[in-house]
Amino acid sequence: MTWLQSFIIAVVEGITEFLPISSTAHMIFTSSLMHIQSDEFVKMYEVSIQFGAILAVVFLYWRKFFDFSKWQFYVKLACAVVPALVFGYLLNDLIDEVLEKPLPIAVVMIVGGIILLFVDNWFKNPRIEREEDIEIPKAVTIGLWQCLALMPGMSRAAASIIGGMQQKLTRKLATDFAFYLAVPTMLAVTVYSIFLKHWTIGGVETKGYKMLLESKQNMMMFAAGNITAFVVAVIAIKFFLSFLKKYGFRFWGFYRIAIGLFILALIFTNVI
Repeated sequence: MTWLQSFIIAVVEGITEFLPISSTAHMIFTSSLMHIQSDEFVKMYEVSIQFGAILAVVFLYWRKFFDFSKWQFYVKLACAVVPALVFGYLLNDLIDEVLEKPLPIAVVMIVGGIILLFVDNWFKNPRIEREEDIEIPKAVTIGLWQCLALMPGMSRAAASIIGGMQQKLTRKLATDFAFYLAVPTMLAVTVYSIFLKHWTIGGVETKGYKMLLESKQNMMMFAAGNITAFVVAVIAIKFFLSFLKKYGFRFWGFYRIAIGLFILALIFTNVI
């Protein structure tokens, strides 16, 4: 992976992480189109630069995250993230297998797009407008919805937002809570990929941080990727909130369907 390729991947991550269109799918397809060799470092890079994107949430919502007087907020996030941690760990090998196969990811993109076409009409008359009014059972339920995103192509943001709206949160609050929940979720994924996950290179197991320390270029590429993802994600979040308020999810549904069909065409014509 070249510096330019790593930069493009980081930009794609920053743009798509908080949109309901699956950042994982977009990074995989972008890598395929650029013919990047899918080695262990590339796989770890694509996962770990999500750390830069989640820092964008902390930056934009810093008053929420650093108001330690409201400890209930942290309890809700802790409870909500547990389902994804448990199922993510149990299904890790299966998820890795799917990440190698563009076809099911493209199909999930299309199915998710069809769902988004109707989401705004499914969940009407929301009752919860403030985060303080979200009870722990509702937070856990949203966390269970987030587990749908363990299937690459589904979109963690989309699953969490839909889960929030199903629990009677307003569209704005469901989106905000999905962003909040992204922080502990993606932080756990990043820590796991760098310090705990066993990566296999040439039949030898290693850890993510060892791959980073192998060369100065790996370390600099990792740092630059996270910084790029952070800056782009800040812009993307602000855009998405404004766009969502005006137009809802229907546009993103059509977008997902179009991209999914486009990827299917590339697959069946052996381009990727």
